[in-house]
Amino acid sequence: MSDDATAAIGLRAGFAPGRGFYCRGRFGVLGEAPAPVVQAIQGFLGPELVIAGREAGRSVMPLEEAAACYARVVRTWGRAHIPAEADVEHFNRLAQRLIDAADALPLFAGWRAQPAPGDDPVGAAMQRIHVLREHRGACHLAAVRPSGLSAREAMVVNLGVEQAAHYGWREPSPVAAALVSRRQRAERLTDELQAPLYAALTGRQRAEFARCVAASTRSPSS
Repeated sequence: MSDDATAAIGLRAGFAPGRGFYCRGRFGVLGEAPAPVVQAIQGFLGPELVIAGREAGRSVMPLEEAAACYARVVRTWGRAHIPAEADVEHFNRLAQRLIDAADALPLFAGWRAQPAPGDDPVGAAMQRIHVLREHRGACHLAAVRPSGLSAREAMVVNLGVEQAAHYGWREPSPVAAALVSRRQRAERLTDELQAPLYAALTGRQRAEFARCVAASTRSPSS
């Protein structure tokens, strides 16, 4: 999502520098929902960034096309970064079983509906990683508030003041050290919310899935 190569593809597609391609592409699967609805669903980006990003690319391409373009970028990134030795075929089978079994959380459901190509197993693996990431992101958003954090505070605790501002939060303030334990609580609750999803796999399949993920995300120097 934050790779310069992704932004460069957006620029070549006609998007202006900034978050237009990111917002219009990633959230394009939600269709023409009002900006406050999109903000509520994604949660962690500042509202002004989401509104500006959605509007900035309106003249470039429709949302459905932007989402398809973003999916192609996801697959391109996967082909460039997933190691050749990774067993993406087995990963795809297990990941699709998880995706099919998951609760229909809104942004995740939009990405689940995006078709994955049958003739590009590496790109399809990256797209499935992205889909599962959207599921965990939705679970984490659901876990943050009952853990005593706002989305803004969660971003500051996780990334720091400068990065929180980069992601659209206006003049974020440093947070109290006590909030660190609340973020840790949110992470534990996120894991608990995710656990039922992985019950769709047997214990052996979960171990195999973990090995596939490790192989797919291993850096070339590892």
